[in-house]
Amino acid sequence: MASDGIPRLDDLGDVAGRRVLVRCDFNVPLDRSGEQPTIIDDFRIRAALPTIEWLTSRGASVVCASHLGRPKGSPDPAFSLAPVRERLAELAPGVELLENVRFSPGETSNDAGFVAELVDGVDAFVNDAFGASHRAHASVVGPPAHLPSAMGLLLQREVEVLLGLRDRPKRPFVAVLGGAKISDKLGVVDALLGVVDRLVIGGAMCFTFLAAQGKPIGDSLFEPDQVDTCRGLLDQHGDRIVLPEDIVGVDSTGAYATFGTRLPDGAKGFDIGPGSAAAFSDEIAEARMVFWNGPMGMFEDERFAAGTRTVAEAVAACRGFTVVGGGDSAAALAQFRLDDEVDHVSTGGGASLELLELGDLPGLAALRGAPNA
Repeated sequence: MASDGIPRLDDLGDVAGRRVLVRCDFNVPLDRSGEQPTIIDDFRIRAALPTIEWLTSRGASVVCASHLGRPKGSPDPAFSLAPVRERLAELAPGVELLENVRFSPGETSNDAGFVAELVDGVDAFVNDAFGASHRAHASVVGPPAHLPSAMGLLLQREVEVLLGLRDRPKRPFVAVLGGAKISDKLGVVDALLGVVDRLVIGGAMCFTFLAAQGKPIGDSLFEPDQVDTCRGLLDQHGDRIVLPEDIVGVDSTGAYATFGTRLPDGAKGFDIGPGSAAAFSDEIAEARMVFWNGPMGMFEDERFAAGTRTVAEAVAACRGFTVVGGGDSAAALAQFRLDDEVDHVSTGGGASLELLELGDLPGLAALRGAPNA
């Protein structure tokens, strides 16, 4: 048993002949343009294979459980795991996969009856679903109350890497945050400011900070109710917070334009500008440790992809230890074909932020309470 009290796979003992329920995160992106949905990216399925193979190679019978999308607590063919089951059968023959756990209303409410269904006929439980471990859902926190349990190899790696950032940073440590809303990331901003040397902020959330500096932001997306909060962060930590020095977007006529940090009326910002991208890249290049979560702009539109691409390239080129915190930033990294160039790409966006913020997750706490812990 490790010092953190979370049981590892070895703590399950001899698994030969035992039926093991493995909670995976197979919430994969699907292409629904054809008659049948097809998987766009099977990264999350492949990420679970080391744990599955660890168990099956030691004689265990494995049954996997996962969610897919957000069905409304009842069966919905649009969210069936059938495409995942087909791919899993190719990658790990003989491994079972239950239907979408969110087809049951008992999943999100952590209903005891649904937990009993999940653990019926099962001898042990493994949580390998990092991307779902910040949810106190039945398939995540329920089984450890009844079965010998452990975290899988994927979950173990995520915990070691992310808590390493939090507790054992190499300096200089640079964090890069993007995305739309500062309100969604206030907790992790506070946590990161307690440990990073530089906090680089892009994406639409930068406009709330620019507004806090008294700069006009045109019609750009921002959160007026967070301006005072951002002003307080700048007052307290302004020497370590790096904001854009130029912005790319459209002017009042809808034409593509590059601005400084004072946007005219009617203008909208959709990406950091080239000067900002260069300055952000310089910060990243000098770091011995980098954490990046959130795109720098609306990278799905090629006109506004340059900032995110430049940051992704800088993270990929950095000689320090680099971590990309899942979600849209991981999708951007894959889009630019740089996902093999960083040290760790997290499988959970929200989970990675919550673990950095709080140092723990409901799924991890549940494992500490397992009968074998």
